[in-house]
Amino acid sequence: MMDSSQSEMNILSNGKSHDLGDDLGVPMKTFPEEDQNGTQTVRFDDPEGGLENEEFLPTADGKKPIRFTDFEGKTSFGMSVFNLGNAIMGSGILGLAYAMANTGILLFWFLLTAVAALSSYSIHLLLKSSGIVGIRAYEQLGYRAFGTPGKMAAGIAITLQNIGAMSSYLYIVKSELPLVIQAFLKAEPNSDLWYTNGNYLVIMVSASIILPLALMKQLGYLGYTSGFSLSCMVFFLSAVIYKKFQIPCPFEEYSSNSTAALHSLNVSSHGHDEYNNGLVHEEDDCYPRLFTINSQTAYTIPILAFAFVCHPEVLPIYTELRNPTKKKMQKVSNLSILVMYTMYFLAALFGYLTFKGRVEPELLHTYSRIDPYDTLILCVRVAVLTAVTLTVPIVLFPVRRAIQHMIFPTKSFNWLRHIAIALILLTFINMLVIFAPNILGIFGFIGATSAPCLIFIFPAVFYIRIVPKEDEPMNSTPKILAACFAALGVSFMVMSLSFIIIDWSTGAGMAAGGH
Repeated sequence: MMDSSQSEMNILSNGKSHDLGDDLGVPMKTFPEEDQNGTQTVRFDDPEGGLENEEFLPTADGKKPIRFTDFEGKTSFGMSVFNLGNAIMGSGILGLAYAMANTGILLFWFLLTAVAALSSYSIHLLLKSSGIVGIRAYEQLGYRAFGTPGKMAAGIAITLQNIGAMSSYLYIVKSELPLVIQAFLKAEPNSDLWYTNGNYLVIMVSASIILPLALMKQLGYLGYTSGFSLSCMVFFLSAVIYKKFQIPCPFEEYSSNSTAALHSLNVSSHGHDEYNNGLVHEEDDCYPRLFTINSQTAYTIPILAFAFVCHPEVLPIYTELRNPTKKKMQKVSNLSILVMYTMYFLAALFGYLTFKGRVEPELLHTYSRIDPYDTLILCVRVAVLTAVTLTVPIVLFPVRRAIQHMIFPTKSFNWLRHIAIALILLTFINMLVIFAPNILGIFGFIGATSAPCLIFIFPAVFYIRIVPKEDEPMNSTPKILAACFAALGVSFMVMSLSFIIIDWSTGAGMAAGGH
């Protein structure tokens, strides 16, 4: 526990002024619980989430320490859904049609549904653990479960996972934005114009858009930009559905010469190579498959397993939620997952039905093979770049929070520290993207390790350690399920790492891990 000081008010974990007399009607039970130092504290159980723990209450001298996370939760339910949905929505949606082509419609639907349900269960474990100990920080749950090693493991996993995600997003901006500008202006691919230089563009985007949003004091303020980001992805989805009824099957290539000249459009030939090599037979090219097994099927499992990565953002959003309860935050999570699940499935389905077996790992590149100057698709690419850019500040917040928990856990909010951490993070990520783009492969390896920990392993083991044995013995059904969930996470980690090692050794396949 931190030294108490600083406040004359009774402050809840989210910073609201509170009078204990207001809670006299709240049913609760108390019983002693030993903390890590062997001293007894009193824990409050409140199934409705009105009171979550003694950490929400003042200490014996009537004061409660202010932490850097202490402030009044003002974010509405809708804005919280936007923020969490934006955290879930990564650039991976562009590859889901390719995943469906290598699993079939039914198998893809089954896997996506299973992963969505598992993600919701994982968030349930986090929220229940948080409610029992009254902590709304992933790192502090790790500390409560395993002490300093647990806190550091959670903080490092969040930092590496989200830095990897931000790096991949900015790399997309660096590589795609110049190509979109060239296509709109019909400029020469090898021109030396400054506004087609990806290094300059990624710095400009980071300084003019990402940094100001990342300097917001609270994550809840980003609800509007998150809503706009999701609107961009709805536009992407609408265009995919529209194009399904405009493009014939089989489609005609723009032309071999134009395709070669527009190689800089980063059109991947991987899917086409598979088509020519016989993995997708010509006679089956225009017939969708309900169930498919081929050499790429195994790679889609870890890709889908990490399709709903949002766990580092769950507790920060919970902290800022207006009138927060575990039940309300679970509804936010379930609705966000449901919306993303629907968008994922529709984008994958109509993208796959448009191109069938000839869909490429990056869906928009397949459209470029038909007409690289298609105005609608160019607008869609701008929308996707906008959505990816606006996701970066959402992903940065948990990293900054993790760094503060690890290095400055007892410090109150400070604008200088808040700004400095954001500047250092963005500068570091820009340097990686500009000077060491090959390191993104290493982040894929790290993502395959940190993502299973954050989604499966940590929520389960924290739950097992934090929930008292008096309430749920180790042989109880909830804890057995949690143990199985952790084992599932370990198996996903091993599978993902195996595929990445095979990728590196053979140069084939799709990298697994990450957003």
